[in-house]
Amino acid sequence: MAQPDATFRIDPATPADVPLILALIRELADYEKLLDDVVATEAMIHEALFGDTPHAEAVVARAGDEPVGFALYFHTFSTFLARPGLYLEDLYVRPEHRGNGYGRRLLVHLARIAVERNTTVWRFEFYDCWDLDTNRWIDAFAKELTTFRPHQTLDGKTPSQYLQQLTTQEDLPLISPERA
Repeated sequence: MAQPDATFRIDPATPADVPLILALIRELADYEKLLDDVVATEAMIHEALFGDTPHAEAVVARAGDEPVGFALYFHTFSTFLARPGLYLEDLYVRPEHRGNGYGRRLLVHLARIAVERNTTVWRFEFYDCWDLDTNRWIDAFAKELTTFRPHQTLDGKTPSQYLQQLTTQEDLPLISPERA
């Protein structure tokens, strides 16, 4: 796997990023062959992320000044545990920037957020994609990271311990280098 650009960074989205986020959402939808399903507008994205009651958060990945991807997530809540969870809605890296570890670094960034916010559950939903390479990557990743609950363990670790491990290890388990 190529080494990520030394100028790579992940920034919290700002209102100025709304046009970019919508463009990335449209690129993701086009990649998933679902572009006709996108009805989001800049005004809708702005309201969802920065309105009076924000419903989601986003981060933008950049190599230098060039946007290479994004992740959009929001909090859930466990009534039984009275603690928050984190739900990853979308993670996207532009095709020309794949293979540099940017997707892995976005995931590690989100794992750090989950740990810092003391979440008990980190959720993802994966679905079958037309792209077989993506499906193989998703299958491998989903075996390691599906839904964490405080009473479950993964490799003998609690969810918090596993997320802590994710934030400190160099590579995520089971993710093939050519797809990271």
